[in-house]
Amino acid sequence: MTSAHRPRKRFGQNFLHDRGSLERMLAAIDPQPGQALVEIGPGQGALTWDLLSRLGRLEVIELDRDLCARLETERSRHPGELIIHSGDALKTDFCALEQPPPLRVVGNLPYNISTPLLFHLLGQAGCIRDMHFLLQKEVVERMAAAPGGKDYGRLSVMLQMLCEVEPLFTVGPGAFRPPPKVDSAFVRLTPLPTPRYAIDPERFAGRVRLAFAQRRKTLRNNLKGVIDAAQLEAAGIDPGRRAETLTLEEFARLSMLPSLQDG
Repeated sequence: MTSAHRPRKRFGQNFLHDRGSLERMLAAIDPQPGQALVEIGPGQGALTWDLLSRLGRLEVIELDRDLCARLETERSRHPGELIIHSGDALKTDFCALEQPPPLRVVGNLPYNISTPLLFHLLGQAGCIRDMHFLLQKEVVERMAAAPGGKDYGRLSVMLQMLCEVEPLFTVGPGAFRPPPKVDSAFVRLTPLPTPRYAIDPERFAGRVRLAFAQRRKTLRNNLKGVIDAAQLEAAGIDPGRRAETLTLEEFARLSMLPSLQDG
């Protein structure tokens, strides 16, 4: 029998053990034989072996080498092909994994890397069919937030421009070992065939980053030196507004304005 693994704080490890929550996650993912699926952070395999039994083949990415060794030891007891990548998901080229795209991506993501990992995956959305993640509930609320509230920010705008965002259900702290101090939520992200509005993705990402650079400042101040007030007014956007009040369509318009630096 494999000895117990001590969760490591530096890796943000909170292992899901509640069977009811795992069954709900599996039902939402609905893995089918032949689908290309990759699990980020399989940990002790709570979800991994169920996924593998349904798919027949599964790739996993795990940063903790002790857990990789544990998975290697245990996989002989489970039918199917488990491909283990020992490495950092933040540095992984998902489009170059062994299984051909489109990929399905799942994971119980550590809170400390969830936002940068979501941005990393957005950059590779062209080879991803869908993503299912267990995240801090507060992050999921930001992902799905509507304009005008404190939860609406850069993450909301970037994800909603490129994906359907569907919060599915909440999971309490008691479902994990050790229990985190906050609630978690399971969310589905489905990349859209094309962005919701006509944009240049790189330019759009840069303008959204600038607009939210300092949340309490107006667009006039945050975009100073890049876009002036006259340009904003010509595009029908009041330069005295804050970024959190803009709709996706307005951000698309903002991103299409020429930069003062281009001249």
